[in-house]
Amino acid sequence: MLTTLKTAYTDTRAADLAWALGREPLPALASLDIELTGAKLQLRLLGASHQVLLEEERGSCSETVACIPGSSTPLPLGVARRVGDWEYEFAARVEVLTPGSFAGRAQELLALVSDHPHGLAGVFPGSPHAFTALLAQRHEGQVHWRTWHAYPQDGQLVSTRTRVGVRVPAPELSPSAG
Repeated sequence: MLTTLKTAYTDTRAADLAWALGREPLPALASLDIELTGAKLQLRLLGASHQVLLEEERGSCSETVACIPGSSTPLPLGVARRVGDWEYEFAARVEVLTPGSFAGRAQELLALVSDHPHGLAGVFPGSPHAFTALLAQRHEGQVHWRTWHAYPQDGQLVSTRTRVGVRVPAPELSPSAG
């Protein structure tokens, strides 16, 4: 699903993004509710980027990547955490692209996400290449989502990748015979 967001472009550079786990739902400009084999997700576009809310019978989880006033947690390159019965993994990277490459990549990503049944993309007013996009799927019993945050004025594209799955207990070691 593709939408034009009715708001000012508030997070003006990749360095302004912060990451948070477990925040309450923030006001959304657009959202998409999806169900992936027992998992309910809400993909949310915020005035300052994205939030994903996940609920399964084992519990719930929320991820926020946005310009969060007063936040002291900058966007990390990677995070691995236990959240209840789940393993949560997050990774982020920032690409710097030339104007031509940026425009092509933006069009490619917007087409991919807007045509996908589990995708949500929002374009900010003022630039067709200023957008936030989210895409979710279930794979091998785990829920995955990817996001893209575009900053055309700096040629920066922030990509994130998240995986949430049931924690697998470590195998018990048996005493050695002998």
